[in-house]
Amino acid sequence: MAFGAPNPAEDQTTTHEVLLEFPDNRLLIDLCGEYDRHLAEIEQKLGVQIVRRGNLLSIMGDAEMREQAAAVLTALYDRLETGRSVEVADVDRELRMDTRAAEEPSTGDQLEMFRGGKVEIKTRKKLVEPRTDAQKAYVQSLFEHEMAFGIGPAGTGKTYLAVAVGVSMYITGHVDKIILCRPAVEAGERLGFLPGTQEEKVDPYMQPLYDALNDFLPGKQLAKLKEEKTIEIAPLAFMRGRTLSNAFVVLDEAQNATTMQMKMFLTRLGEGSRMVITGDRSQVDLPRGVTSGLRDAERLLGDVPKISFNYFTSRDVVRHPLVAAIIEAYEADEAPA
Repeated sequence: MAFGAPNPAEDQTTTHEVLLEFPDNRLLIDLCGEYDRHLAEIEQKLGVQIVRRGNLLSIMGDAEMREQAAAVLTALYDRLETGRSVEVADVDRELRMDTRAAEEPSTGDQLEMFRGGKVEIKTRKKLVEPRTDAQKAYVQSLFEHEMAFGIGPAGTGKTYLAVAVGVSMYITGHVDKIILCRPAVEAGERLGFLPGTQEEKVDPYMQPLYDALNDFLPGKQLAKLKEEKTIEIAPLAFMRGRTLSNAFVVLDEAQNATTMQMKMFLTRLGEGSRMVITGDRSQVDLPRGVTSGLRDAERLLGDVPKISFNYFTSRDVVRHPLVAAIIEAYEADEAPA
């Protein structure tokens, strides 16, 4: 029996079981996870029952869910066969992805990033893979468009994936520098005058960008690139008057940019550069009566060719599961009766 295929001896018209055979018992142990935690996650999410019988896994339950569970287990085992590990996040990704969708490899010099339809972003420290279909479409648009918007709630990976793509494009020579910025707007409370140098004053606002970079670049290399100004992290106001050429530029928390700031930022785009604008329309911290530049950009640029808009929902949240539940609760409360 070919690996990953349902047992041909099985009569699926009379049984509610799919059998998968896995030839390498050591990899099967990794597939199941410690105390079978990976199997338990698949069972819980898909409403199936998975029983191990030697080197076989028996999947029982609804026919459609059995097929999806089989596809998830097969994809995870294929991953193990390539020498990579399977963690809880990998199980979550395969459960979220539409494994039945037709996969088309990317074209051009991004082929390395898109292997057999799977999107993989190489950085110095780790391989980053989108965990939802919306994230996958977003990453593809970052490689294919000179300007891309990522709009949706917190925890959906908008900024994290954008920084990962920026690091990948830098280490492969597609851009010469990375510029990350966000509006220095307080989130509902007054922080007062902060002590220290100009950089120290704005660092608290920039910390999420530092966190992402630290995930992708070794500390010494990151420090050197910052010192050389190859990587810049600065407030949005510092972009005024510049032309950003051959750079990967990310504007984070764009919902807190005013209309004039957004126009100023978007017109900084220079030759050979990519721009990514991320934001969450539900978390505007601008003073009452000030229009969010992100809303205006959506309204004005939605039909401009070569600018992509990618949207996320609570289903794309990849933080703690409670984050998605919290977002959904607030959205329900704000919805018109």
